Amino acid sequence: MENISDAKIEELAAAARAVREHAYAPYSQFKVGSALLSGSGAIYTGCNVENASYGLTVCAERNAIFAAVAAGEREIKAIAIVTQSPEPAAPCGACRQVLIEFAADIPVILENTDGIRRIQSLNALFPMRFNLPKDEET
Repeated sequence: MENISDAKIEELAAAARAVREHAYAPYSQFKVGSALLSGSGAIYTGCNVENASYGLTVCAERNAIFAAVAAGEREIKAIAIVTQSPEPAAPCGACRQVLIEFAADIPVILENTDGIRRIQSLNALFPMRFNLPKDEET
């Protein structure tokens, strides 16, 4: 797992806490904020956006990843996820699969709004992932 400083962990968690306030979760009331550290060192954020047609809902983690990709990034070094839950919540399977597309074994910082924080490796959260060889020119 990549090593990142305590200061960078706190910066990512703070960014995830801040963007969580913008989440649109009128159906579940489960607001999520996410912030990722890109290969260039930039931080990208995302919050969950629900829809009355539940399948169209997009998670905070994927919104942060898509923002990074839209800015030209192709590598993720770490991600923070903040939820209001008794224990910090891990990303869903879809988000884990999208993370694997752009990340090796990175720190996944899980935090709840009470300040409980856990750090897991992506490999520990998703040991049997689906992956195809990539064409490095894309």
